[in-house]
Amino acid sequence: MVLQAVGKVLRKSKGKPNGKKPAPEEKKLYLEPEYTKSRITDFEFKELVMLPREIDLNEWLASNTTTFFHHINLQYSTISEFCTGESCQTMAVCNTQYYWYDERGKKIKCTAPQYVDFVMSSVQKLVTDEDVFPTKYGKEFPNSFESLVKKICKYLFHVLAHIYSSHFKETLALELHGHLNTLYTHFILFIREFNLVDPKETIIMDDLTELSRITIKILKLLVMEMKSWDPC
Repeated sequence: MVLQAVGKVLRKSKGKPNGKKPAPEEKKLYLEPEYTKSRITDFEFKELVMLPREIDLNEWLASNTTTFFHHINLQYSTISEFCTGESCQTMAVCNTQYYWYDERGKKIKCTAPQYVDFVMSSVQKLVTDEDVFPTKYGKEFPNSFESLVKKICKYLFHVLAHIYSSHFKETLALELHGHLNTLYTHFILFIREFNLVDPKETIIMDDLTELSRITIKILKLLVMEMKSWDPC
């Protein structure tokens, strides 16, 4: 069982929400250089997220949002057995706690797995709704489409950030940190390219985002040097 194989290198969090001042944050393992540089590809994602010529903006947003939903859902599934109501009693990223809001706008405090389930269920419902994410030729996107995409991306960001904040040890033990880093970099560049998530929302992970940007720049320079290197 995966849990048994990984258990030796993991340590459960004993903190419980009690309304008191949050304890100092632990060292962020995902910011260690040896891990931030790990990726499954050195592809230039900045070019990949840009809107191609002759492609409708809504079509591009729909295609990418649906793809990110499936990839983030898959990434979370790799550590879902470690994300339980006991280990993650709140949906937290570092010292920030998120709440779910139902269809009536009611604020709901829930565990992390409950929150993620709410996110994935609601997004699945939207991306498979032909009236919201039309796939048939000639069918128009609703006027509220962009705002719905922004809402989806905000929630997907919460899930990614939670994986880093609470389950990076598990991801590392499963040797999937390269996949996570690649997915995060691609997603962040996408939402920034089209201003889909308020920077105030993503600031909590700005340290990782900046490191990723620097790492990409260094890798590009190394590739350029290798291409220009003359062994003679």
